[in-house]
Amino acid sequence: MSSSRGSDQSQPMRRITRTQTAGNLGETAFDSEVVPSSLSEIAPILRVANEVESSNPRVAYLCRFYAFEKAHRLDPTSSGRGVRQFKTALLQRLERENDPTLQGRVKKSDAREMQSFYQHYYKKYIQALTNAADKADRAQLTKAYQTANVLFEVLKAVNLTQSIEVDREILEAQDKVAEQTQILVPYNILPLDPDSANQAIMQYPEIQAAVYALRNTRGLPWPNDHKRKKDEDILDWLQEMFGFQKDNVANQREHLILLLANVHIRQFPKPDQQPKLDDHALTEVMKKLFKNYKKWCKLPTIQQEVQQRKLLYMGLYLLIWGEAANLRFMPECLCYIYHHMAFELYGMLAGNVSPLTGENIQPAYGGEEEAFLKKVVTPIYEVIRREAEKSRRGKSKHSQWRNYDDLNEYFWSVDCFRLGWPMRADADFFCLPIEQLVEKNGDNKPPATRDRWVGKVNFVEIRSFWHVFRSFDRMWSFFILCLQVMIIVAWNGNGQPSSIFTGDVFKKVLSVFITAAILKLGQAVLDVILSWKAQQSMSFHVKLRYILKVVSAAAWVIVLPVTYAYTSDNPSGIARTIQSWFGRASSSPSLFILAVVIYLSPNMLAAILFLFPFVRRFLESSHYKIVMLMMWWSQPRLYVGRGMHESTFSLFKYTMFWVLLIITKLAFSYYIEIKPLVGPTKAVMSVRIRHFQWHEFFPQARNNIGVVIALWAPIILVYFMDTQIWYAIFSTLFGGVYGAFRRLGEIRTLGMLRSRFESLPGAFNARLIPGDKSEKKKKGIWLFFSRSFGQPRSNKEKEAAKFAQLWNKIISSFREEDLISNKEMNLLLVPYWADRDLDQIQWPPFLLASKIPIALDMAKDSDSRDRELQKRIEADPYMFCAIRECYASFRSIIRFLVEGQREKRVIDDIFSKVDKRIADGSLIKTYKMSALPSLYDHIVKLIKLLLENKQDERGQVVLCFQDMLEIVTKDIMAEEEFSSLEHGGSGHDGMIDPLHQLFDTKKLDQLFASTGAIKFPTPVSEAWREKINRLYLLLTTKESAMDVPSNIDARRRISFFSNSLFMDMPAAPKVRNMLSFSVLTPYYTEEVLFSLQELEEPNEDGVSILFYLQKIFPDEWNNFLERVERNNEEELKESPELQEKLRLWASYRGQTLTRTVRGMMYYREALELQAFLDMAKHEDLMEGYKAIELNTEDSKENRSLKAQCEAVADMKFTYVVSCQQYGIQKRSGIERAQDILRLMTKYPSLRVAYIDEIEQRSEDRSKKLNGKVNYFSVLVRAVPKSIDSSEQNLDQEIYRIKLPGPAILGEGKPENQNHAIIFTRGEGLQTIDMNQDNYMEEALKMRNLLQEFLKKHDGVRYPTILGLREHIFTGSVSSLAWFMSNQETSFVTIGQRLLANPLKVRFHYGHPDVFDRLFHLTRGGVSKASKVINLSEDIFAGFNSTLREGNVTHHEYIQVGKGRDVGLNQISMFEAKIANGNGEQTLSRDIYRLGHRFDFFRMLSCYFTTVGFYFSTLVTVLTVYVFLYGRLYLVLSGLEQGLSNEPAIRDNKPLQVALASQSFVQIGFLMALPMLMEIGLERGFRTALSEFILMQLQLAPVFFTFSLGTKTHYYGRTLLHGGAKYRPTGRGFVVFHAKFAENYRLYSRSHFVKGIEMMILLIVYQIFGHTYRSTVAYVLITASLWFMVGTWLFAPFLFNPSGFEWQKIVDDWTDWNKWIQNRGGIGVPSEKSWESWWEEEQEHLQDSGKRGIIAEILLALRFFIYQYGLVYHLHVTRKTKSFLVYGASWLVIVLILFVMKTVSVGRRKFSASYQLVFRLIKGLIFLTFLSILVILVTLANMTIRDIIVCIFIFMPTGWGMLLIAQALRHVVKKAGFWGSVRTLARGYEIVMGLLLFTPVAFLAWFPFVSEFQTRMLFNQAFSRGLQISRILGGHRKDRTSRHKESVEFTI
Repeated sequence: MSSSRGSDQSQPMRRITRTQTAGNLGETAFDSEVVPSSLSEIAPILRVANEVESSNPRVAYLCRFYAFEKAHRLDPTSSGRGVRQFKTALLQRLERENDPTLQGRVKKSDAREMQSFYQHYYKKYIQALTNAADKADRAQLTKAYQTANVLFEVLKAVNLTQSIEVDREILEAQDKVAEQTQILVPYNILPLDPDSANQAIMQYPEIQAAVYALRNTRGLPWPNDHKRKKDEDILDWLQEMFGFQKDNVANQREHLILLLANVHIRQFPKPDQQPKLDDHALTEVMKKLFKNYKKWCKLPTIQQEVQQRKLLYMGLYLLIWGEAANLRFMPECLCYIYHHMAFELYGMLAGNVSPLTGENIQPAYGGEEEAFLKKVVTPIYEVIRREAEKSRRGKSKHSQWRNYDDLNEYFWSVDCFRLGWPMRADADFFCLPIEQLVEKNGDNKPPATRDRWVGKVNFVEIRSFWHVFRSFDRMWSFFILCLQVMIIVAWNGNGQPSSIFTGDVFKKVLSVFITAAILKLGQAVLDVILSWKAQQSMSFHVKLRYILKVVSAAAWVIVLPVTYAYTSDNPSGIARTIQSWFGRASSSPSLFILAVVIYLSPNMLAAILFLFPFVRRFLESSHYKIVMLMMWWSQPRLYVGRGMHESTFSLFKYTMFWVLLIITKLAFSYYIEIKPLVGPTKAVMSVRIRHFQWHEFFPQARNNIGVVIALWAPIILVYFMDTQIWYAIFSTLFGGVYGAFRRLGEIRTLGMLRSRFESLPGAFNARLIPGDKSEKKKKGIWLFFSRSFGQPRSNKEKEAAKFAQLWNKIISSFREEDLISNKEMNLLLVPYWADRDLDQIQWPPFLLASKIPIALDMAKDSDSRDRELQKRIEADPYMFCAIRECYASFRSIIRFLVEGQREKRVIDDIFSKVDKRIADGSLIKTYKMSALPSLYDHIVKLIKLLLENKQDERGQVVLCFQDMLEIVTKDIMAEEEFSSLEHGGSGHDGMIDPLHQLFDTKKLDQLFASTGAIKFPTPVSEAWREKINRLYLLLTTKESAMDVPSNIDARRRISFFSNSLFMDMPAAPKVRNMLSFSVLTPYYTEEVLFSLQELEEPNEDGVSILFYLQKIFPDEWNNFLERVERNNEEELKESPELQEKLRLWASYRGQTLTRTVRGMMYYREALELQAFLDMAKHEDLMEGYKAIELNTEDSKENRSLKAQCEAVADMKFTYVVSCQQYGIQKRSGIERAQDILRLMTKYPSLRVAYIDEIEQRSEDRSKKLNGKVNYFSVLVRAVPKSIDSSEQNLDQEIYRIKLPGPAILGEGKPENQNHAIIFTRGEGLQTIDMNQDNYMEEALKMRNLLQEFLKKHDGVRYPTILGLREHIFTGSVSSLAWFMSNQETSFVTIGQRLLANPLKVRFHYGHPDVFDRLFHLTRGGVSKASKVINLSEDIFAGFNSTLREGNVTHHEYIQVGKGRDVGLNQISMFEAKIANGNGEQTLSRDIYRLGHRFDFFRMLSCYFTTVGFYFSTLVTVLTVYVFLYGRLYLVLSGLEQGLSNEPAIRDNKPLQVALASQSFVQIGFLMALPMLMEIGLERGFRTALSEFILMQLQLAPVFFTFSLGTKTHYYGRTLLHGGAKYRPTGRGFVVFHAKFAENYRLYSRSHFVKGIEMMILLIVYQIFGHTYRSTVAYVLITASLWFMVGTWLFAPFLFNPSGFEWQKIVDDWTDWNKWIQNRGGIGVPSEKSWESWWEEEQEHLQDSGKRGIIAEILLALRFFIYQYGLVYHLHVTRKTKSFLVYGASWLVIVLILFVMKTVSVGRRKFSASYQLVFRLIKGLIFLTFLSILVILVTLANMTIRDIIVCIFIFMPTGWGMLLIAQALRHVVKKAGFWGSVRTLARGYEIVMGLLLFTPVAFLAWFPFVSEFQTRMLFNQAFSRGLQISRILGGHRKDRTSRHKESVEFTI
């Protein structure tokens, strides 16, 4: 997840960063962009000044002078932020430049100079560009017009000051310029002005059709004062009538045209002569756009409308959406606004007359500019903003403010129409809560308005663990009832499940219905309690339902027990009591059975409906009253969550999954956990204990109930938790099977790829090239299992050419990314230019490498064993191919070179003889193969000469030819062949002269020697050079290319890609017919591009990022140096271009925006190539795509083909990066803005959206700024550079849409996405985060993926989110990064595969998913944004999609790269964030609705894969606590000793099983299983096993146990107290040492405190329980618990680089001491002072509320148990068990606290004036303490053990008191004890710190510990041959000798 979230850190209104100016900027290059926001109007003038400076400095000076004047006019008092400094700097520059520029002036006056320059500019640029033969690049012309406009403005001002008239000629020119400037505005994708009709994109018929349709404004009633413009369209009319913003209209115009055009071409693939928009296309877009609206207001379909009407309605909706700002999160609010505006629109079109005024109907909010924004959007926005302020940045309780969901759900009920239209300002929706109104009114009287604050709507998010039960009550009821049944069966009879059918047992089992009724009542009451605060907004029906639910549940709780009491003749206990109330009667079981049948009847109906999902779908969306009544009882009727049911087959699949799982789980629980515990429990209950070892309050209690609870509690907790374990096992099995069926891992090594390479071209063409419609698809099961593609058959040449283009594009991208070297690239490439002389596919040389030399050796040694030689050659198909290809290439080269007639005849004759021998298969038999090596040497020599191609080597070539001829004729050919050759043509004119033999010596000398005989040097073309190179490679590569490519990443990618082509994916459409899509990336202030300084700056260990990267990626570094043709790093500093390349190389290996943008722009490259392959004619195809890339200026045709390809790519793909702060960064001159601009310049189709903040001027004369800030959503692109220009990079504004206020009201990232989503286009939207990457080969499959939107995946509904898999690319950094990447990989593959199918509960987890854009933009966007509750904003998009009848699928044939956190602290912060997010999800309405609206089994899937996982983790840790405190109770009370002979205590098998289950979860078993399966599937099970073992050796269990603590702590704390927040983890390369204090701050509360508590529990258990228990049993039971303690206390130090280095330890100790002693206070950060940190740690308690405080106090009481139990175990008190002993221990505590208080007061009062007195008092206290100790030891026989036990008595009590004091902070502060509490807390922290620090320091004494740790942490890097200890130790000399030293690194 991108930390674009950081955006919500900066909330307040005045947030404009201080503009960087003057002193630090103005001196060198006064940047035109660094302008205060209030003076933004002068930026274009400064731009022009910079532009013309090189050609005329005086004009530049005049421009700047004019800019200064204008700045002064705009803000005469310099009241704007940064204006004074800016003016000063500009003035200084003007004073400096005046004289030098004056001297360089050509004309006599400035006015003349300006006029002459203006004329020169006009002629040189504008006229020249306008008159160019083919229309000039429109962007250049646009820019020229804008510059001319500014120059004229300056010219006018100069002339005015010098009182000179402007020449008429100039005025005329300027009129044209002004006119054209209005027309030629900067555009995004479509240039819609009349002059651009000849642009490639505007010539597509589908675009023209959409434009014509929009421009049909016939019959629209324009206002009387309207001035008609050329090319007006429907949207202009809407703007005029409803007051939309101009740029919003322009943006949505392009949006609508592209949308319609893209749908039109699919409906209507054959272009018509006269482009007309297809009605079906229009209807399809309309259906999608209005589906949600129609559901909202239940409208009939608008079918009969004409095109113009439909377009008007669609245009209106999009214009509303485009300007709605934060209202876009509230889709039904937009429906409300649209509903009223569409009604007005209808009235205007129908010419309706207003009954009030008698005039035609006009819009309620219409007419003036920005009317819609000011009058419709802003009032609703203000409500959102006020509510957001009430949330106090998420700290307030959720119930005290309305979030986006509450505000939106107000529009779900009919009541929303009370708002009216125009909206009533006093409507309840706009009302503030009473307390705020009181504040506003000033007096204490509440206002007398009828309307109150609406309050929460439909749901209240209240912090409580009860939400887990409330949302998934059916599951908990099921498990509780099953537990009851199992206990009854095990307790009664023989314990066999069959005994359930015996009458007595069955009767008892029937009592489960009573339990069920009680649980139902609990659920009903809980519903009422938790929904209480939403009662104001509830309708009467809903309230009635809540009341009736409680009443009916209460009635059943009475009816069922009463009827049950009468089922038996001799009732027991409770039943007898009930009978005594209601009177005794004979037993009548039938009454109870009848009651049960009635009670179960709704469930029976539900079960029947469960089997028929289509019936349920119908019922839920039905509007019949009877159906609505029935559904009303089952669940409240809501706008969402209806009709979510899947098809019957899907239902069957996930039902089977869960039925199998539940049967297994229950069988295991019964036989292993419950049944074996029943016997021992009965035995325990029968024993009577009389002697206790403490003061027992209930000595007469029967059945040892405390012991029974202590025994059963952990078992029952594990019973509720272990379903999660079974889910992990089943999901692994099912996921593995599904993966195998999806053909994963079929090609996972290079060997496998080689063996299947022959079918790869076929797969390429079948998958990536659009097929013919005529070819029928074969179906059938056999095809599914085989899925093989032969070599391309039909028109083979064309297919091979297409394969070559695609394959080579992939290989070239590998080279550009430096994954492969030049040599590897040559070995992998297929010829771009197909050799037409060859009658076979030319395989990449890496398959054919070394085949020719081997074949030659075989031939040389063949000794006329010809048949064997032939067999051996044909056995290796690639060798056979290589021989055939080399022969054919050689033949064609020779024929091309030889031009002389005689020579030609000889050559032809030789080749014809050879061809004949090949044809009849007698070649090897006839010719002497042993002479081939010498011929080979000459051929190689000839090829070398051809490669060099020098004139002066012609003689060598002739000699070569003659030598070859001689070898062929003398050594290879047999006598008879030779003699037949001798009669070749030697005569003239082709006459045969038998007397003159051709081969007599004279003739031989002359052959090839005459001047025209050989064409040399050859004319060079790319195709020729490629052919020669390839032949040279094939002939000379001697070593095998088995390990090409050698780079691990390249191998993985090429294997996965090849494998994916054999997987099931939709057929590729043509690019023009594919679905269009956008990519959106939110960005805040992360790294864009590493600067040289960042790369070279060493960290504290002396290691720079660059150095580190060179060592981690040594092969890629060498490949990079080879690519830029340099030998070492120093040479890279020679030029700025090389430095830039170095920065890019490093940035592509970090988690930077540059990497993400490059990856996403591969989509565009892929589309251009695919468009070329779709559109190219045969000739162009044979020439190849490279030809049109290389020869852009060649022919007009080539250029138009390239332009067409680019135009299609523009239509289909848009990439928007939402750089929220870009405007502020740019104005502040921050380097990041420059880097973003660089990206835009490099990728011209990249668009950047940002939120601009501009200080607003008041309208009065003084021109003072009124302190208000206007906010805008702005879209920019790079200014296209002219070819010859070297000017600076600039951006160009395309759209600027005003916002109602600050955009960031909720969570930062979703708000950032939301403001930019209006600039995206297309039908698909891929949300990509800042830490992601993409690959060329994957981009080629995007059009296949998008086709998935067009097919129903479950037979019910089309997909709305397409899930993709990810590859985690940060796994190679350290072992932690490796664990994390494996864990993540298993989740994004096997985990999500299973969630999508069969479980049908995949949601949206972070980002490479592709959204159905139209579906989501009409339903609230691609994420939710309410503060805190939507912390994990991504998954809510999935929840929302599912609740609104969407469908989420998962596809594994395409993947995207993703970076993850790599250090323990980063990983922990990430896990804390996710756990916080899950805590908030547990409280959310979405989870509640899913839990209730899903059927039972889908609800189980939903629970165990979302919040259930975290709740189970919490229960796992809770089990440990319950077990340990249970044991503590048994040991300290003496019950364990009393029962020591009972098997329940001695050898408790079920308990061991329960703890084993707990440790399964603890050590990461749940993570490891799916991981193993996925690695096994994709990389082989041997690899999986070895990786698994390696992970254990690298202490993966330690990591997983530690992260268990993180999850538990943050999840639990969020549910109890809140405090969830976004935690930026940073995306650096983490190989640095974290200080001890930093680790302490991060893990103190989540791990260390809990670890120490468990350690004390275990020690006490060991001390007081060991006399009657074997050590083995103790070890067995507590081994995993000791492991947990060790892990929680020491894992952070174990996984901390250099954690055991002595020097670092010493530094850490100093740092920690300083931190713990520092005083806190305002403005002191928590990193600097313990006090500040301690205060910060308790923040969550301050906002927790009463329930949270009570829970905290109750939990803290556990620390008092130690004192109560242990006091009686002291040697001193062994004789008495009186309660007074406990009282005395409290006296001691009070005394200790009193002494501490005395000392601290004394220090304050006496330490300065009465130093000696103070020292005496301290001495006396010390002596008193010593004497008391001596007396106790001597008189009361106190032992050393007693002293140790006293520590265990008083330390926990003190901690418990501290916790209570913190919870009751306000009370303690008032009492004046807060200082003492702080002192006590500091003392505890020091003790804890020492406890942790001592073992670490001790181990650091031994150097081998540090070595071992480094080896363990960085084993990944070791395996890549890297001495990481060098990196960590920072052994590095001066940078200049770096390259010499690199020898020392074993790379």
